[in-house]
Amino acid sequence: MAANSDSKVAVYAALAGNLLVACTKIAAAVWTGSSAMMSEAVHSVVDTSNELLLLYGFHRASRPPDHRHPLGYGRELYFWSFIVAPLLFALGAGVSLYEGVSHVLNPLPIEDPTVNFIVLGLSFVFEAGSWWVAVRRFRAAAPGLSYVEAFKRSKDPPAFMVVFEDSAALIGIMIAAAATAAAVAFDEPAWDGIGSILIGLLLAVTSMVLARESKSLLIGEPADPELAHSVLEIARKSNGVRAANGLLTVQLSPQQVVVALSIEFSDALRADDIERAVVAIENELRARHPVIAALFVKPQTGARFEESRARQLQGGSASA
Repeated sequence: MAANSDSKVAVYAALAGNLLVACTKIAAAVWTGSSAMMSEAVHSVVDTSNELLLLYGFHRASRPPDHRHPLGYGRELYFWSFIVAPLLFALGAGVSLYEGVSHVLNPLPIEDPTVNFIVLGLSFVFEAGSWWVAVRRFRAAAPGLSYVEAFKRSKDPPAFMVVFEDSAALIGIMIAAAATAAAVAFDEPAWDGIGSILIGLLLAVTSMVLARESKSLLIGEPADPELAHSVLEIARKSNGVRAANGLLTVQLSPQQVVVALSIEFSDALRADDIERAVVAIENELRARHPVIAALFVKPQTGARFEESRARQLQGGSASA
């Protein structure tokens, strides 16, 4: 549960930062009439809504298993994480692009651009604090991996979503500042609209990347390869096991994994001996890997396992 707690801290930090930033940006956008500032205000409002959705996802996913959902509700976190991506695209990117095109076609001068720069500077400080908390906790979960590899292997959407959203927010603030500066320096209000368009494109790309990864987790990704390797090693070294043929893992939530294990037991074992061996394997696996929410063991020979896997592969090729 430690990973979930870390993710929640990052989400709460992002929520606090985005709420402060959204209020200041909205006030500045109304005061100055800046398109880029209005896009940034919408961006911060959407980010705030996203954090609330992620916290709601944590709440829903924490419910215990019942007769309708015997494996629990952990995947609800993946569902609500996925909802964040189209929300970011439809509201954040959509409104920013609309504002930008509108102001390019009908440019209006920015009233009191100094207010823009002050608000953007304060917003950058708030967002940078939230970003730093999110990045530290994201890196702590995968200390030996690059950022790209850690993102690809992460099973915790709130953790990487906050990093992505805060990173996009910091870039968006810099775009808004540059657009405001260009509009003032060249006395050309259209630059303000161009900045809004660029912010919209930034949000569109961010939402597509988040949607792709969240969808992959929602439809079912395998667990981390290191966990799968450890499960096989524990099974192979257990008493009465001749061979651990292979396994199938499915990630239900950041802290829940389902494991289906194929094992060939010694021919000398009777049914009750096999049952005791399975219980021993399950106890050791749960002690070593508490994330295993359910374990299914199928006793079968290596040859039968290979035949079964070959049929599955042929079936997949036929479907494709």
